[in-house]
Order: sequence, then C-alpha cells, then structure tokens
Amino acid sequence: MSISTRRGDGGKTELMFGRPVSKSHPRVLAGGAVDELNAALGLARAGCRGGCEIGDLVAAVQGDLVLLMGELATLPEDLEKYAAKGFERFGGARIDKLDAWVDAVEGGGVRFEGWAMPGAAGDLVAAHLDFARTVCRRAERSVVELDDGIDPEIQRYLNRLSDALWLAARRSEGGAGEGE
Repeated sequence: MSISTRRGDGGKTELMFGRPVSKSHPRVLAGGAVDELNAALGLARAGCRGGCEIGDLVAAVQGDLVLLMGELATLPEDLEKYAAKGFERFGGARIDKLDAWVDAVEGGGVRFEGWAMPGAAGDLVAAHLDFARTVCRRAERSVVELDDGIDPEIQRYLNRLSDALWLAARRSEGGAGEGE
C-alpha cells in the first residue's frame, strides 16, 4: 500500500468511515491545525534530547492530540461506530492532567510577569513552545468554528493547552517571563 493514494488530487478527502468531504471542510481544517500543532510540538520535544520534564509533557500531549484528531475526523453520526471500533473518545481527564501540571509548575515558583518575548532568552525549546502555543490557539479557533456536535472537552483542552505551553516555555527559560 502506498502513502500516495492520489484520491485527494481533486480537492476532496475522506473523514473516518469513508465520509467524503472537501479539503476546505471545517473538520479537515480543524484536524489540519491540530496536526500542525503536533508537528510544532515535535520541534520542542526534539530539543529535549536526553529527556527532560518538558519533553515528557510534550510527549503526553502529542498522544492526546492523536486521539483528538481521530475524533475531529469523525462526524457526530459516526461516533457510535468510532467507539464500537475500539477508538478511545477524548474526554475531560486529559484536562485534569494539564491543570495538575500547571498547578505544580506555578507552585514551583515559575514567575510570569508582563509579556514574554519569544526567543529573547535564547532558549530554542522555549521558542518552539511559544510557536506551538500560537498554533494551538489557531487550532482552538478552528475547533470553535465547528458547530456540529463536537465534544466541548476538545475546545477546553486546547484552551488549557495553550496556557500550559506558555508556562512550559517560561519554565524552559528558567522560570521568568521577560517582564516587558
């Protein structure tokens, strides 16, 4: 089987369960934005060679995003089939994990006064995390545009994730925002 199916040459693609849609369909756009977020996070994760706390967080989030993309690629009328095939629904427990991480970092003394200037601290991981945060906000806006039965926990997760990414960038920089 080849990765190049050539079925998308005419501007169409398929959602889960063979549902044909335009490549400009809101679900495709939202899924694409989340896919871009996953790739942007890969840059930050790659900077954590040898392992680090932020790399572990990013790896967990990337796993969450794969599940999230599967659900975005499934129309509401196919969610029962999705579950019957053994695909995990997204759910809110992932939000609790993000909240716990944020609470731990904030409780650990990470300061966040004023604005942060991405890249100013010279920390490449932090700069990639700031970039991923902006992609996350775009993904969130794309999900908000879906008004067809999308699980509201997905939107909440992306909102919380952008906050966690901002905080992770500050943590990577050594715990202080720029204050400018």
